Amino acid sequence: MTTKTFAFFPEAAYGPALNSVGIAQAVERMGHKAVFLSDPGFIEVYESYGFESHPVNLSEPMPPEQMAKFWDDFINGHIPNFRKSPIDQLDNYVKECWEAIVDSAKWAEEDLPAILARIKPDVISVDNVILFPAIKQYGVPWVRIISCSENEIEDEAIPPHLSGMSEHDTAGHQAFRARFNEVIKPIHDDFNTFLESTGEAPYPLGQFFEASPHLNLLLYPAPVTYKRSQPLDSRRFQYLEGCVRQDEPYTIPTFRKNDDGPLLYVSFGSLGSGDTDLLKRLITLIGKTRYRALVNVGDYKDEYSDIPDNVIIDSWFPQPSVIPQVDAVIHHGGNNSFTECLYFGKPAIIMSYVWDGHDNAMRVQETGHGFRSERYDWTDEAMIEKIEACLNDTTMTARLKATSEHMQSQNGQAKAARLLIDLAESHQ
Repeated sequence: MTTKTFAFFPEAAYGPALNSVGIAQAVERMGHKAVFLSDPGFIEVYESYGFESHPVNLSEPMPPEQMAKFWDDFINGHIPNFRKSPIDQLDNYVKECWEAIVDSAKWAEEDLPAILARIKPDVISVDNVILFPAIKQYGVPWVRIISCSENEIEDEAIPPHLSGMSEHDTAGHQAFRARFNEVIKPIHDDFNTFLESTGEAPYPLGQFFEASPHLNLLLYPAPVTYKRSQPLDSRRFQYLEGCVRQDEPYTIPTFRKNDDGPLLYVSFGSLGSGDTDLLKRLITLIGKTRYRALVNVGDYKDEYSDIPDNVIIDSWFPQPSVIPQVDAVIHHGGNNSFTECLYFGKPAIIMSYVWDGHDNAMRVQETGHGFRSERYDWTDEAMIEKIEACLNDTTMTARLKATSEHMQSQNGQAKAARLLIDLAESHQ
């Protein structure tokens, strides 16, 4: 067997990054080499898993710690916008995100050609929402990974990406698409100018990426997929059924109170943990209940005091090792959290704040795998009612069990690795 080199280029966020880590782990278990192209601030993430990593500047070069603070500050500056509906986030948070994303594609074009020439990958996998022309033009098969919500691949019959709308709200779909295109047009025009400068054809309004002609891998599991008007061609689009990575083991610590109570895990992700007021409110509520909870507070641990005896906070948890041991999860709707809960059969209450968290919150409720909750406009009584339903709804429990069994039987990591290796070998 000839060893192949597989390059992974995930977006600079923990969800896409760790999803690609899971696939890369499977590639290496099958005897091949995986390397990462990375935002400079994420190099250490991949190196901590033992992978060779190559920095690609996605913005004006700055020290990694300054880059990390940039995104923390970016998110924290938008906390007031988290109270808005998805359509009302378009002309603030979403617009500013797309401006930064377009800039990242321009910056990457300066570094990618030389890096690709140096590592000589046989296949390049990109988990992002925007085209990097140098990757498309390098001359080997490239793969698009969709670790965000499945509706990132659009279809007129399903809710638009980022909308958080019900699949039945067709009038709302039209209004959201129209408003998105209105807000995004100047940014999109700028991106098309950049595409043409690289020899690429411009994209239609609203589109910043395309499906790969070779292979597209969707993280979404089959039990929660949308019913499309145009079904995706299985020769080019494959579902990975969650593709959960391996992480270090975790032993549940002893709680000073309610040590035999139902166990909750609360996490709003690395960036969402900046919303300390909301996390403190949840901690206070849980402190008055029969539950116990592990709460991920990110880099803000020093801002917490008087933690109830039935709550343990920390800056980070090995989530794939924690979720199998808990009874219910409260999270922000990030796609790894969303799929990991389904993979391990755990009910979730999703309190989304941005991006595809809105879509996943609606999807978990519409498919009967948990609940969508407003992020701020909720009462203690309503939250307790949702938690109790997560613990005691036998229909939901049975549905989660079936979904978990389906996902675990598919082994998404191995499936992705086999597909990538087959693609490399078919293009020798």
